[in-house]
Amino acid sequence: MFRLCPLADIPDNDARGFRSPIGEVIVVRQGLAVFGYLNRCPHIGIGLNFQTDVFMDLTQRYLLCANHGALFRIEDGFCLRGPCHGQSLKQAPLLIEKSIVWLLDT
Repeated sequence: MFRLCPLADIPDNDARGFRSPIGEVIVVRQGLAVFGYLNRCPHIGIGLNFQTDVFMDLTQRYLLCANHGALFRIEDGFCLRGPCHGQSLKQAPLLIEKSIVWLLDT
């Protein structure tokens, strides 16, 4: 396992990026639940964000690819809109233990 951060470091309904042994990982928090994805858009394989830790759309309901406006569901990384419609972000398995977010071995 690889330690990412305390859960409290990620605001509710927001996301943060972390360097890890498998590359940059996006962690999205919704209450006590977290969802993890590699920071690579399935369209052209580049990171979703232009600015550090800015991954969400304006409504805070979807992950947004800043390069071409694709929207991804938080709970499964599925692309709802954009050139990669129907594809998904690659999941990064996470675990919360004692209020610490861990990346599981992949």
